[in-house]
Amino acid sequence: MPSTSPNAQPKTALITGTSSGIGLAAAVAAAQAGWHTVATMRDTSRADALRQAAADAGVADRIEVRRLDVTDPASVAACVEAVLAEHGRLDAVVNNAGAGHVGTIEQETVADVRAVMEVNFFGVVEVARATLPHLRASRGRLITVTSVGGVVGQPFNEAYCAAKFAVEGFLESLAPVAATTGVTVTLVEPGAVASEFVANVNVDIPAALEAAGPYAPALRNYLDRTANAFAAAQSPADAAATIVAALEADRPALRMQTSEAARGFVATKLKDLDGSATLAVTNGWVA
Repeated sequence: MPSTSPNAQPKTALITGTSSGIGLAAAVAAAQAGWHTVATMRDTSRADALRQAAADAGVADRIEVRRLDVTDPASVAACVEAVLAEHGRLDAVVNNAGAGHVGTIEQETVADVRAVMEVNFFGVVEVARATLPHLRASRGRLITVTSVGGVVGQPFNEAYCAAKFAVEGFLESLAPVAATTGVTVTLVEPGAVASEFVANVNVDIPAALEAAGPYAPALRNYLDRTANAFAAAQSPADAAATIVAALEADRPALRMQTSEAARGFVATKLKDLDGSATLAVTNGWVA
């Protein structure tokens, strides 16, 4: 936990993808909890909403905005080096940057899939690789926002879920290795969250249905079900509370879901040895 002593240097957390949604809320919440928060984003011209939220919460002095593009190794390295040069330490990293994607493989290209993997998986790998030496020095935390889609494969989310599954496998494998040097690894798994993440998928529904061919009925059913799910979505602030819990806990779990709905959904898969219970759920999304 961050020190509350007035003479102590506050702990520093670097959070990616903070221009909106969970990342923005997490940056503000971490600052409220006493962390000095380095809030990063690919395009810093989009920082106004974060700065306003920080000012409204009274924590503008604990948040600094820096550019970091998780798909650009040079950008990652430059940001990390600048943080170390200015603050001398890095106590926690929150991998939050990511991008949604809707599609099915027969109707898209391998290049489309590679692009999804680049931001959602390799971006996490790049940030982890660049920051682990510094987290080891501080015996810090590596926290990554994945998704319930990193545990349960979901229709028309093949590339996205593949990337999130990869993140889960990567970090579950890394966790015991990192722990031998004092670094704690945690996966935060949101379900539906009311944020710009969904809007940023940029699905033109009429065009998508027209192009879907034999998959049009299934796609229509999936889109209708998803719209209903997001109508009752969790707020970004509620989801961000789980990230702060992972920052603050003495021994955070490997997996932390952000809501009861997310816990129930993930539990279906984790106790489903033959996969039948999972398919019983997801088949109903498209049938």
